[in-house]
Amino acid sequence: MTPRFTCETAEVGAADAARAGGKAAALGELARAGLPVPRGYVIAAAAFGLHMDAADPGGAGRGALGSLPADDLAGIARAAADLRARVVAEALPPDVAAEIAAACARLGAGPLAVRSSATMEDSAEASFAGLQDTYLAVRGTDAVLDRVRACWASLYNDESVAYRRRRGIGEDGLVMGVVVQRMLSPRSAGVMFTRSPVTGDRSVVAIEGTWGLGSALVGGEVTPDSFTVSKVTGEITGRRVSVKVRVHSFMPNGPGVSAQPMPFALRRIPCLADDEARALALIGRQVEEHYGAPQDIEWALLGDSPGHPALHADLADRIVLLQSRPETVWAARDQAPIASPQARASDHVLARFRRAL
Repeated sequence: MTPRFTCETAEVGAADAARAGGKAAALGELARAGLPVPRGYVIAAAAFGLHMDAADPGGAGRGALGSLPADDLAGIARAAADLRARVVAEALPPDVAAEIAAACARLGAGPLAVRSSATMEDSAEASFAGLQDTYLAVRGTDAVLDRVRACWASLYNDESVAYRRRRGIGEDGLVMGVVVQRMLSPRSAGVMFTRSPVTGDRSVVAIEGTWGLGSALVGGEVTPDSFTVSKVTGEITGRRVSVKVRVHSFMPNGPGVSAQPMPFALRRIPCLADDEARALALIGRQVEEHYGAPQDIEWALLGDSPGHPALHADLADRIVLLQSRPETVWAARDQAPIASPQARASDHVLARFRRAL
């Protein structure tokens, strides 16, 4: 029987954000383009819709959230907490649970990452990055089912609801997909921008990274190393090595993800060698060329433990992409008009002279 609620990552693409969510659609698009992404599967937004029919019959809870003023933070917190509790407490529909269990079995034994994928996430106009939940080192089908419900509930995190209220985005039609992937144990991880986030320069790739999992960077626990790589020459034109005092590591045979102080000997060592930074920048260029617009990309570099690079592994095989979304800050500035309309062409020249006086 053809699955109704799950599919392989590469079975979705950029056009499928409405049924899979922004993160899943982006990962599927990368996979279809032959770019390296972790093996996994997608739980379609239809599963969320069926679950919410039981957890919030008739949409009363969602309607209440959508009617709250943007500045009523206390009211948003109360209503959102109530809705999250109902989403988590409701048992998954049997057909959905069975499909998820079958998809987990196809992935094989081992810990997984369960990641939220909202349908309005990471558009060119707005980014919901970090507002919904991700769970790492999830072991066993029952735990995956629990984390799927938790991801769905995170659509109603206080910060996420408040963000939508400020932007005037209603709750009607807003749904959540989920991405389930094999858990990675990266040597280094971080983000890269295919234009400078500081100057908007499109001739460079700006890379930020740290040892271990990128969750330490996302959580603000470390100041990342940074590298600026020229798209034209491949030269590293900027480098800043920070003191990285914390590291998040995944221990496959241990307790899962651990957060520990970084050994003193590694705190001032760059998390990327120069050839690794250049290889990342090259893949960043490939992603940008595929989408035709600057991108904000999450990456991981596989290998041994921090300070012990995998010298015998092909560098290209060690880079994995975890997400790509449109760059939004400079894209918004690019869309701003460079001049106000004038009745005659000569009026633009006169207006420029007046500003200079």
